[in-house]
Amino acid sequence: MNLRVLLLFFLSVGCGFSQDGGRKHSYTIDANPFYGSIILHNPDISHLISEHPTGLILGYNRKTFGLEDWQQWYNYPDLGASYIYQDTNNATLGRTHGLYAHFNFYFFKRNLQFRIGQGVAYATNPYDRETNFRNNAYGSRLLSSTFMMFNYYKENIYKNLGFKAGISIVHYSNANVRAPNTSTNTLAFNAGLVYMLEGAETEYIKREKEKITEPIKYNLIFRTGINESDNIGHGQYPFYIFSGYADKRVGRKSAIQLGTDVFFSNFLKELIRFQSISFPENNVAADTDFKRVGLFIGHELFINKLSIGTQLGYYVYYPFDFEGRLYNRFSLKRYFGEKVFGVISLKSHGAAAEAVEFGIGIRF
Repeated sequence: MNLRVLLLFFLSVGCGFSQDGGRKHSYTIDANPFYGSIILHNPDISHLISEHPTGLILGYNRKTFGLEDWQQWYNYPDLGASYIYQDTNNATLGRTHGLYAHFNFYFFKRNLQFRIGQGVAYATNPYDRETNFRNNAYGSRLLSSTFMMFNYYKENIYKNLGFKAGISIVHYSNANVRAPNTSTNTLAFNAGLVYMLEGAETEYIKREKEKITEPIKYNLIFRTGINESDNIGHGQYPFYIFSGYADKRVGRKSAIQLGTDVFFSNFLKELIRFQSISFPENNVAADTDFKRVGLFIGHELFINKLSIGTQLGYYVYYPFDFEGRLYNRFSLKRYFGEKVFGVISLKSHGAAAEAVEFGIGIRF
């Protein structure tokens, strides 16, 4: 259910992209077949890496020309949506269909395109205790998915047709919403065509770059969701996270953060009880506190009403050992006005995901 909310979040972001004062824009579509390999990031999925995945990445892109200041800051990126079909050519893993919101960023006189997208994927053959117990990568049908493309890019080589080619990385995981969740990462080579749709193309607008300064801002966030321990069948439990931090803008694009998190992760209650009974040699008491408190530093990258956050934290209150004291968080934030925002975060310990967090906050 949470991943469906994730899709709605990105659809709302996309709707925000489409509103730009009623002006006309230029659009492109692209189709990119790919062929690749699943990267062995964990020996537990070695039995699933038997063939080379194939698939198709479709993209719909809207160009920007500097009608808003942030577009010039990022060298006039594209805003768009993608669909990815992947056939793993492995009966256990099955196939995936994904929908994404994405940005295209350009470098080297717009000959190199970097696309990054986030969205939701549907797995056709996830783990099932009776019929598909070997699929320990996907514990649910709905998966959180991220992809990146690094492509040579050239438009209008022949009339409205262009060409692109390069490498792509596609990640699938449900972030421990349901166990198992070993996840997969596909590294692929792609090549395809770009078609320029009819539109009112505009010259790039260049403005004098203004310095942005702000006083220290304070943020309060409430996050929640459900997740499960790595032990299959332990059940899904809600969690609640209360966060407060200060941030300081250090330019047009960035702010640095310093703050604290208080975690109420109910899946740890069940894990503590299980270990106290099943593994007495670990000396875990059944009444061990499941709460955790962390301090973190972070960075926020502002892209119009959307921002990307990265945080590195350390548990200062840590009564039960779960994946170590260090944790990290990757966030997508959407501002609604000057103060209120919605946020979706992936919290993990290194490469081991713990939860997808859905939150609402205020910056004042």
